[in-house]
Amino acid sequence: MFDLKAIRNEFPMLRNATKMQGHDLVWLDNASTTFKPDAVLEAVTRYYTSETSNSHRGDYDLCYNMDQEVLKTRKAVASFIHCDPSEVVFTSGATMSLNLVAFGYAATHLGKDDEILLNEAEHASNILPWYKVAEITGCKVRFIPLDKQGRLTPENLENAFTPSTKLVCVAHVSNVLGYVAPIKELAAICHKHGALICVDGAQSVPHFATDVKDLDCDFLAFSGHKLCGPTGIGVLYGKFDLLRATDAFMSGGGMNVKFDKQGGATYLEPPARFEAGTQNLEGIMGLGAAIEFINRIGIDNVARHERELKRYAVSKILATGKATIYNPDSESGIVTFNVDGVFAQDAATYFNSKGIACRSGQHCAKVLNDFLGTVATVRASFYLYTTKEDIDALVDAIDKCKGEFLNAYF
Repeated sequence: MFDLKAIRNEFPMLRNATKMQGHDLVWLDNASTTFKPDAVLEAVTRYYTSETSNSHRGDYDLCYNMDQEVLKTRKAVASFIHCDPSEVVFTSGATMSLNLVAFGYAATHLGKDDEILLNEAEHASNILPWYKVAEITGCKVRFIPLDKQGRLTPENLENAFTPSTKLVCVAHVSNVLGYVAPIKELAAICHKHGALICVDGAQSVPHFATDVKDLDCDFLAFSGHKLCGPTGIGVLYGKFDLLRATDAFMSGGGMNVKFDKQGGATYLEPPARFEAGTQNLEGIMGLGAAIEFINRIGIDNVARHERELKRYAVSKILATGKATIYNPDSESGIVTFNVDGVFAQDAATYFNSKGIACRSGQHCAKVLNDFLGTVATVRASFYLYTTKEDIDALVDAIDKCKGEFLNAYF
């Protein structure tokens, strides 16, 4: 049973009636980060108060216990996205995961005659690393056209392929438009052409069931802090053979078998090869607790709740007649809009005065501006604890925004 009131009561940021500008906080920036439930906070605190140790660096009980905690979370992640634990690499977040693929795999396997395909809706973390790879290798970066709605379609990917295409890097869910890309179909096209597909799952893994084996993606990245986990912890999934062909992003203790004075070194198998130095152990424990929390609620229940909120929000916002929505038909809990006649940052500032936290600007997707025909938008994004009352507060602010903002500042 999806008990929204009980769920909200597990989050101190909600339970403690956090205020902003003297109003009860309405948190609608979940695509940026999410609140943390008691279970996650308790796991992080437990590391510091009763489990403090390093991992794989001691022959005593505390260290062994931490080894088991890391393994437990690795197995939990593997079960959550349907892969083998040996294919789960802990990183600092989706950005580091994508950079690991870029510099550990692409920069060592691509050359000047090769190309990487992206699309205009990608986040900076899934564009800028590939630009760097192009600088290093001389390969080319090209963009797959979006359709009129802003979707990435199999047809457009197929048409964008050339014999030089070796890697396709796309988000499963756009962080601005919220469209769900048909990754399974896209992966089939890539593999037909002998190319790999790397998926940014930052906006998908926390929100609906993700099965990397069924999708047949080659790499997938996501962050813990967007699924109720701590900041500073993330995951890179990679097919094991591809991880074995990937160079370590960092070198140091814990990832090597041996090294000598002559410069020789041999390295451990994945995933340990990519986890040099002391890991974010409290973050790993917190991530495990977050996944356990979401499993208890049910990821399908989370997805269903968000879809209902999205439909409700779109209908209510459009009914005001005072806003333009850029993605009314997208499947995820992201609504990107502008209040008519009010610049995006001005609208977000006004919403803040009412206790409503929304994102405004370009949302780290700066290539998308020309497609949208505007320099900035407001984004409201929902999660498992968002209520219809939260949306009602936003709708009321949209309805009053232009008049009250102009009266206050002009």
